[in-house]
Amino acid sequence: MQLAVLAGGLGTRLSETIPAGVPKPLAPIAGRPFLDHLLDWAIERGADDIVLLTGHGTVAISDHIGDGYRSTPVRYSVEPTQLGTGGALVNARSLLAEEFVLVNGDTFVDADLVALRGVLDSSPVVMGLVEVADTGRFGRVEVTEGIVTGFQEKGVTGPGLINAGLYGLRRSVIDRLPQGASSFERDFLGPRLSEVAPRYLRCGPTFFDIGVPADYHAADQHFTEVSS
Repeated sequence: MQLAVLAGGLGTRLSETIPAGVPKPLAPIAGRPFLDHLLDWAIERGADDIVLLTGHGTVAISDHIGDGYRSTPVRYSVEPTQLGTGGALVNARSLLAEEFVLVNGDTFVDADLVALRGVLDSSPVVMGLVEVADTGRFGRVEVTEGIVTGFQEKGVTGPGLINAGLYGLRRSVIDRLPQGASSFERDFLGPRLSEVAPRYLRCGPTFFDIGVPADYHAADQHFTEVSS
């Protein structure tokens, strides 16, 4: 199972938390780079091929990870400029498998990756969703009978499902993305939601977006506890 990691983030929301110049995926969490925790989790759940989609901080990330992690091969797709999530996928197309799992390099959600990939039999896009007590700072995902049917912008409060930054994708989806910089969510998934009809898998409850300082500290505590 191939894992692709969006690892080109600038880490601007963590400017008071991590040292200047450190790429967000290398932010220290429980004494180790966050990316290490993410890759450990994925390998333990079946990932045996890793592609890192990098931009800012490529040298630092490649120096740390190299061409393999825990005996799992690692390859790199390097953005020449900031391309956004959609553009990063287009740039990496030649390295990606017919089916793969995509994760954000700054979020963590516990999920059954084999089950996520299995849902690709019925849809080219499968979203990992997690239920939270308040969707206000994330935006809400609406679902009906196993299909994602709508997105609501940030600000809608109360409990609900959110996008956990985890996808199962068929590579054919990339051929429908625009060339150049784009957002997978805003420029493709949202406008073509009824056409794509993504399926979803409920994940969690453990979920962190380390770009948010409160979640960064919660992730640090979580991984400190599970490592002890």
